[in-house]
Amino acid sequence: MSTKIKVLFLALLLTSFSSLAQQIQMPQASPSSKIIQKVGLTDVTVDFSRPSTKGRKIFGELVPFGQVWRTGANGATVLTFSTEVSISGTKVPAGSYALYSIPGKSSWTMILSKNTKLWGAIGYEPKDDLLRFTATPAKTSRMYDSFEIGFSNLTDASADLSIKWEQTRVEFTIQTEVDPIVMADIKKQVIDAQSTNPALLYQAANYYFTSNKDLNQAYTWIKQSTTSDPKYWTLHLQAKIEMSLGKKTEALESATKSKKLAEEGKNLDYVGLNDRLIKSIK
Repeated sequence: MSTKIKVLFLALLLTSFSSLAQQIQMPQASPSSKIIQKVGLTDVTVDFSRPSTKGRKIFGELVPFGQVWRTGANGATVLTFSTEVSISGTKVPAGSYALYSIPGKSSWTMILSKNTKLWGAIGYEPKDDLLRFTATPAKTSRMYDSFEIGFSNLTDASADLSIKWEQTRVEFTIQTEVDPIVMADIKKQVIDAQSTNPALLYQAANYYFTSNKDLNQAYTWIKQSTTSDPKYWTLHLQAKIEMSLGKKTEALESATKSKKLAEEGKNLDYVGLNDRLIKSIK
């Protein structure tokens, strides 16, 4: 091959690569989205794309009833759990799963698939299912032009994952393990270690109080904490525990001390909390 031909070939090749690299940037028809929600001690991540109705009839037409749907657009919607969770009474190991669904007029079949690499539902195989469960669709009070996934009804150990599009909402509950993990940590760091750390003692007492566990043990821990290092938030907790134990005189004294420290620290929230607590004691 002559030098002239080689130069011409190279020029054509570079022109081809340049043409491939050039693209017109424009908004995505179904923009990608990612949300992360802490549920209890678990991070729940949802990666999905958000199609819009654009005047189309969605369920029963664009998304046919009785057929597997990607539950979004583009690639499969993917749920990732940082720890084991429970859905519809079934344990789901930590990891990532594609969320498919089979919409119906009165019931949806929700699917967690171990195959997260598909483009939409193309190539979906039931053999890859980890879990199938049913969810009941409901009509929303307003129109959702853009497909939406979010979380609602958050508690210390659970949350509802909510799917909304057009005027349809489908929800299911994700439950996480919290109490066994926290109790194991308290046993290790506070009880077995016989901790005198005021912060750890406060945390243990607060968990026992808010979880309706042994109030006498909570009182012992919070007294140790406030004796060695009194803070307005720890004294406020002590006052609430004393109230629950029927120790009104002690509760009034603790709340008064807490309010004074909160005023010195210019924390108006705790000043107000203590004012209301003191009023309820009197």
